Amino acid sequence: MTLLAYPKQVVLGDITVRDGFQHEERFIPTDAKLWVAEQLVLAGFKRIEATNFGNPRIMPQFKDADELLKRLRSSKKVGHLLEDVEITAITIRERAVVRTIQACKEGYGPDRILFMVSTSESHHKTNSGLTLDAYWKMCEEYIPMAHEAGMKVCGTVSTIWGCPIEGPTELKRAVEFTKRWLDIGADDIEHADHDGSAPPDKVYEYFSMVLNDIPDPTKHIAHFHVTRGWGLANVLAALQAGITHFESTLGGTGGQPANFMDGVPVTGTGEYYYQDPGIVGLVSTEDMVVMMDEMGIDTGVDVDRVLQIGRMLEKIIGRRLRSECVHTGRIPKELTGRG
Repeated sequence: MTLLAYPKQVVLGDITVRDGFQHEERFIPTDAKLWVAEQLVLAGFKRIEATNFGNPRIMPQFKDADELLKRLRSSKKVGHLLEDVEITAITIRERAVVRTIQACKEGYGPDRILFMVSTSESHHKTNSGLTLDAYWKMCEEYIPMAHEAGMKVCGTVSTIWGCPIEGPTELKRAVEFTKRWLDIGADDIEHADHDGSAPPDKVYEYFSMVLNDIPDPTKHIAHFHVTRGWGLANVLAALQAGITHFESTLGGTGGQPANFMDGVPVTGTGEYYYQDPGIVGLVSTEDMVVMMDEMGIDTGVDVDRVLQIGRMLEKIIGRRLRSECVHTGRIPKELTGRG
């Protein structure tokens, strides 16, 4: 019998406060965002995605980007722990990068920023407003500026396994984009299944291709959505391929940026890709952490505390979210005497 092979230690990034909240059609109070970020730090997460420095008229969920980072940096609860935590902000366009550079000069900026490209031209234009050629040129100009300000840069590659606008895409194109990001100075790469198009066999195939060409696992982060329910299956496939860095959101929240906020239509990234806006979302942090813990994989986080945060997040958002383990709990390790 051949046993499944997978890493015994992983690095998890929780991106609830940014990606998880971006799909919400109600503004999440800054106090609540701060509480979630602080609790994630206290639970042991060393990578947290906190906000988006893009135009707040387009995505008003992040109109508090500066305030949130200032309060997180000065937090009495976790400020002393942040030296070991990497805080990321999204900066899709030039003005957002300029804002983060200014925030760094004022002492509260992120440690890492994130640019995004899609292998699908139409998806990329929808997200960024630029053609791919123009976007690559922009990144070549702004990545050195970010580094000079003391920030790392993550380059995202999306629509790897398919595009909600154009349909099928080619895996080899995403591998080429990964190499291009690293060639122009990106520090690591987020490999994103942004709409839940990735089947597990193609996830294994793709990451095997990537690690064959760029074998350093610290350069690669897997980012899966659960639109079709395949999220944890894809996590397992990525583990088997040798991936050690993952992203997720509490409660499986997140997805395409909201185009409606507090009763008012906003731009977001246009019409939702799916008729039911509630089906999108990322892999649940709670479920992934519990699964990995059961597999004997060291996640570096406090599993019970993660479940506690997940339960509170349901109160913050005001509905039942997509985590199963928040409600079922961990698998008992000893008899409880019940039943």
